[in-house]
Amino acid sequence: MTNNSTSPTRFTPPVGAFQEVDGRRIFVHRSGSGGPAVVFLPGASAVGLDYFGVQQMVSQFTTAVVYDRGGTGYSDPLSLPRTAAAVATELHELLRAQNIAGPYVLAAHSLGGFYAHRFAQLYPQDVAGLVWLDALHRDWDEFMPAEASLAAAEQSAPDLEQLEQMRPALRAMYAESLADYPEHLRQSLITAKLSDEWALVGVAERSGLAALATELRAGPDIPDVPMVALSVVGTDSAQQAMISEQTLQLMHDGRTRMDATLVNAVSHGEQRIISDTLHHRLCFDRPDAVVRAIRDVLDQVARAEFTPATP
Repeated sequence: MTNNSTSPTRFTPPVGAFQEVDGRRIFVHRSGSGGPAVVFLPGASAVGLDYFGVQQMVSQFTTAVVYDRGGTGYSDPLSLPRTAAAVATELHELLRAQNIAGPYVLAAHSLGGFYAHRFAQLYPQDVAGLVWLDALHRDWDEFMPAEASLAAAEQSAPDLEQLEQMRPALRAMYAESLADYPEHLRQSLITAKLSDEWALVGVAERSGLAALATELRAGPDIPDVPMVALSVVGTDSAQQAMISEQTLQLMHDGRTRMDATLVNAVSHGEQRIISDTLHHRLCFDRPDAVVRAIRDVLDQVARAEFTPATP
């Protein structure tokens, strides 16, 4: 394992370190002790340290891990998009290299849901539970209006010129979201997140959404493990300006039905509707809801482990 004195770009992570996986450096930061370990899978345009606040809360009662998948954040660059299998295999190797014992509780946000599902398909014995943080699902297009399809999301990604125009608004958004983070961590993240390099990584990851859903449909369903899904149905003025009220309602209804279908497919699943925040702000505005969901999944896992087998 190498230290964090260098970075694959000009950015140096303010905490954590690098783990070599398949000849490349993967950024990882772990806190706490005990198990099952909780592993956070970031969304597109997000990085592991975006979940630092909830990670520190979870680390009070178990091991909590944040990381940047290859090609994103502080990790070494890679051609994007990647297959879900490549991302899941990388994460599995990272956890083994870090000597973090499974099975794990995967806390997946947004795009991270695709990768959590693929991890569960490839390594079902290493998944103890799932926490769905307004995450994507392989059957997304079946529940959403055409305007919000995966293909439409791929086409709507901004280019560099648009990103430049968005930069002042993004700076304000990041400053507000990260306001409670330690100063050195907050400033480091804001600087990196406003760079063209990191912004384009988010665009590149979103360019393969439909292919990822197809990849997942070729494999098994989510395993029958304890699961809590947080379904975000809040809206703000920016969304209302870009999306019609009818489409927003269809999206919220689709999200609610999609996550309900997901949790109803497992023996111990629960959906919780979150209406007072937005998709990208869930872990910043409602860390209480995120940490409670994780605690409840861990409690279900513990009860399952100590339930005597039926004769």
